[in-house]
Amino acid sequence: MDNRPIGVMDSGLGGLSVIRIFREQMPNESIVFVGDQGHFPYGTRTQENVCQLALNIGKYLMTHDIKMMVIACNTATAASLPTLQKELPIPVIGVIKPGAEAALEQPKHDRIGVTATEGTIKAGAYPKTIHELNPNVTVIPKAAQPMVSVVEHNEVGTPKAQEVVNQELSIFKDKQVDVLVLGCTHFPFLSKEISNLLPGVKLVDPALETVKTAKKMLADSDQLTGNDQPGEMKLYSTGNFKDLQTGAEKWLPGDHFTCEHVDIPED
Repeated sequence: MDNRPIGVMDSGLGGLSVIRIFREQMPNESIVFVGDQGHFPYGTRTQENVCQLALNIGKYLMTHDIKMMVIACNTATAASLPTLQKELPIPVIGVIKPGAEAALEQPKHDRIGVTATEGTIKAGAYPKTIHELNPNVTVIPKAAQPMVSVVEHNEVGTPKAQEVVNQELSIFKDKQVDVLVLGCTHFPFLSKEISNLLPGVKLVDPALETVKTAKKMLADSDQLTGNDQPGEMKLYSTGNFKDLQTGAEKWLPGDHFTCEHVDIPED
């Protein structure tokens, strides 16, 4: 047993979609989360810059004596996963491989769409990973950076949200994809709007598969918590922590958490 917390990072509020699943699947685990709103968005930054930001956050999370780090950001996973796995003395997992595997596990997956930030799409991380697992499928990637801002500005469920989704994702209707990977942790919050546009398309949330991976890794190494009470949840923002607090109150209803600002340097 290991009662140390799990560290989670994201470029902003999107990582709450991963924490939401952690709370459903592993409610007794304690979590320390950093939403890097002070450097948001990651999707338009260079790979090198995103890698440095993620590494700095990883080092900060280590000061909380975490037992595992989850890079809940697809852009940061693509840019920094090997570096963090090398530099940090704990297991580090990302969201891309679990998401790719989940897409290929769907009964019909000949045509897989991937929507993500500009950075994730430019990196080619999902097509590369999917084709390593199955070279015979067709992968159609599409950046949808404006959808990130819809979530960050708490506009989910509004007419504007549906309008932005329709503008950004209509290509997947034209291309008739079987599966759509929500390759940004912000996008699961727009699942209703996406399903309105693409009825019948299976939506894959990499967060669910990532939490399954984390749970298995901790179980295999006998590091699941021994606590029988709900774990503590500490949320930190490098920007306006009140925005993070508002998002957490909306998407983690009933959960007790603390929310504070933290300064983490860019270089």
